[in-house]
Amino acid sequence: MYSQTYQPVPLGTAEGSLGFQLQALSPLHLIRVIVSKTQSAEKEISSPMPSKSKVMSMAEAVSRLVRAGASIALGTNLEAAIPFAAGQEIIRQQVRDLTLIGPISDLLFDMMVGGGVVKRIVAAWIGNVSTGSGYNFRRAVEKGIPRPVEVENHSNLSVSTALEAGGMGLGFGLIRSLFGTDILKENPNIAPLDCPFTGRKHLAVQALTPDLTIVHAQRADEEGNAHVWGNLGITPEAVKAARHVLVVAEEVVSRAVIRSDPNRTLIPGFKVRAVVEEPWGAHPSPLQGYYGRDDEFYLEYARATKELEQAGAWFKEWVFGLPHRQAYLKKLGPERLAGLKVRHPAPAAPVEYGY
Repeated sequence: MYSQTYQPVPLGTAEGSLGFQLQALSPLHLIRVIVSKTQSAEKEISSPMPSKSKVMSMAEAVSRLVRAGASIALGTNLEAAIPFAAGQEIIRQQVRDLTLIGPISDLLFDMMVGGGVVKRIVAAWIGNVSTGSGYNFRRAVEKGIPRPVEVENHSNLSVSTALEAGGMGLGFGLIRSLFGTDILKENPNIAPLDCPFTGRKHLAVQALTPDLTIVHAQRADEEGNAHVWGNLGITPEAVKAARHVLVVAEEVVSRAVIRSDPNRTLIPGFKVRAVVEEPWGAHPSPLQGYYGRDDEFYLEYARATKELEQAGAWFKEWVFGLPHRQAYLKKLGPERLAGLKVRHPAPAAPVEYGY
């Protein structure tokens, strides 16, 4: 609760009232300037109980939250902000019999299938966005190598609708887009239904409630309140539907930073069980405002995993042979990482929340 003496920042133009030129600042520098001008407000916010930090290492978070046989939603931002660091740690710890839930699910699903930890997949597409086929996934479905994988086929809309229904506590959601498709024929969890008001045909999609949703965010505070921007995909739906949420963040920041822009807080801390600070944790996928896609990595992965023996060597080199993300980044090298950083800053204008 704010005290009676709180004074809002004076109104004015976005640039003039703050005293800087937008194009001269990076997004993080910009928000730090804003926070520094309103830092005193945080001191006047009272809390009945001290906050408890949820920050821990990736190894500890996976050990605590990922259980054998669990259902996990991840890669929900579509082609960006994919939590590769979390997925690779799950492979290292060999937490098996997982059900993976996602939309057009990029390289990470193929990687986790090849790592032997996946039993079932509920998704719209699996592969390599740069080359097409996910060879580990194909071997598992076609030959049962390294183990058979069950597939529940969806469209992006149907899996999103299923998660939205789960987040609302409903048994199903409604769509119409899959009439006339083989998905409707193959998926037992999508069934025709007549509208009780119009009699019009709809399709009921059984709700999805993942045991865990893993999200890679740009920043979060130690309680798990997280700022996410860029392409959100179906992340809001996956977060609301999940029983628990693991937030992996490029950086852990103060509560003042998060509170300075509440409308950007996509994930509320009360849903979050653990926070992991993991810079470059979404590599090789891009993260808006931090780094771009490592296209060469996708091509290298395709070449290295096309044949089974080569795939085994790749996992030894890039997953099992690296104890943590810091070793992974060291292997990539500073020059490669530097080449992926944002080259053309495009900070947003500050927003006035005064009253």
